[in-house]
Amino acid sequence: MDADVRELFDRSIREATDRHTGDALDAALTDLGWHDALASDDRDAVSILFTRQGASNATSSALDAVMLDALSATADAIVLPALGDWSAPAARMDDRLTVDGLALAPRGRVAIAAMVNGKEVAVTADLGDLDVAPVRGIDPALPLVRVRGSVDATGALPIDWSGAAVPSGQRALAHELTGASRAMLELARQHALEREQFGRPIAMFQAVRHRLAETLVAIETAEAALDGAWIDGSAVSAAMAKALAGRGARTAARHCQQVLAGIGFTTEHPLHLSVRRALVLDQLLGSSKRLTSELGARLIETRELPPLVPL
Repeated sequence: MDADVRELFDRSIREATDRHTGDALDAALTDLGWHDALASDDRDAVSILFTRQGASNATSSALDAVMLDALSATADAIVLPALGDWSAPAARMDDRLTVDGLALAPRGRVAIAAMVNGKEVAVTADLGDLDVAPVRGIDPALPLVRVRGSVDATGALPIDWSGAAVPSGQRALAHELTGASRAMLELARQHALEREQFGRPIAMFQAVRHRLAETLVAIETAEAALDGAWIDGSAVSAAMAKALAGRGARTAARHCQQVLAGIGFTTEHPLHLSVRRALVLDQLLGSSKRLTSELGARLIETRELPPLVPL
């Protein structure tokens, strides 16, 4: 997209995510041509939508669309791994696949990835043939469900789960995390400018400034890693971006809560919405702690640093 088209598209997506969520947002995205944009310019389509979605605390089926597009799979939704994990959510048992994973408001036919004889494959199955139960966790506004059951392995097709689907999903979630982080920072910044102690705004106090500055650095670090992940396109760079975005969101939650003090703990203040969402998003397709540990172990094993991204 050129600069003018991108600005118009960004404004349209922002209006949609501010006004809608769930099925209504999915319908708005279809009307705006987001799926066409995903096919023609995936970086702008993903970065704009997921950043705005994170900032507005909205939900959609866009993560399914992104990962299914990476797999070139025909389905309505995709089964994700368990929280904190990024491996395929199904395993071979005789001539069937046992499934135990998660999904975001799934419907129709779902794509299920599995590791069979050392190869990554996928099958599609009707959601009605599986056991689906809501996950009643810290973010009840996120339509996360647990998907379990057994499906026929006949007709499994080869896919690139770890090299295509997972990195695509991690980049999308990283954008959503940075969007949520910037929303938290803006709430804390506004409060710091308006709240007064000892006759002056608390934004004048060094301790408050340090917390806000550290939050901004964490967010911009994650965004820089995301730029590199898009340029590099590798699974390693996507994992690094997701790890930094998750860590940045946790940093934002911690510091912004401290700046907001007591009001930040109440449900009447919107901070808790972004904190709840960030804690769950950090766990999807690999938590920041597990990804960091895995990346560190990889460095020790290979004794090689990832290639530098050209700037």
